[in-house]
Amino acid sequence: PEVRRRVEEAGLAMPMMCCSPDFTHPDADFRRRQVELEKGWIDMTAALGGQYCRVLSGQRRPELARKQGIDCAAGCIEACLPHAAAAGVTLVIENHYKDNYWRWPEFAQKMDVFCELVARMDSPQFGVNYDPSNTLLAGEDPLELLRRVKHRVVTVHASDRYLAEGTLEDLRKEENVEGYAKRLCHGEIGRGLNDYDAIFTELKSVGFDGWISIEDGVESFDELERSVAFLRRKMAEHWG
Repeated sequence: PEVRRRVEEAGLAMPMMCCSPDFTHPDADFRRRQVELEKGWIDMTAALGGQYCRVLSGQRRPELARKQGIDCAAGCIEACLPHAAAAGVTLVIENHYKDNYWRWPEFAQKMDVFCELVARMDSPQFGVNYDPSNTLLAGEDPLELLRRVKHRVVTVHASDRYLAEGTLEDLRKEENVEGYAKRLCHGEIGRGLNDYDAIFTELKSVGFDGWISIEDGVESFDELERSVAFLRRKMAEHWG
């Protein structure tokens, strides 16, 4: 409550919590505990005045079959939805790469799996948090993914990524290393591989008017300020 008061007194808002539940673990008791953790994060989001709480599918363990993973993730997300509704919070699933504490990448990292999982979820308390850079890491087209899920997008992570060293192929060889890859960096938005004119055109075509948050500022506040300026300019060009 104190943090929320200080945020609101500053004229700011805390719209989203980025949480990383692991809903694809083979042990059912572990998954139930993850559901309870997510419920606690939903409560924390609401207490801070937030409207959106991220969910993920879980880790892409080598022994996990596609149907089993989708069933586990969908079942756990569905178990969280009544709690989210009661708290006035929408759950948003991100096309994610990998959590800092995970060994394996996101189960639903690939576009077809992600879209199948999203299609399973039929609730006004559920939507997509779209991150174009993560699609690049999957070796896929960010705009193709956006076109497939744009009607479900409720929040956006504006980001641009670059490799500090090596190639995307090198990155994929390290997928089973615990934690976030050290060779992968967040870069200044507007200077990377993402086409924000095309992205914002797609979002506007379906009436998107949600939060666009910034994943940048790792190197300096100057870099973050330039990212803010770039996004504000592009938002003005596309939404007026």
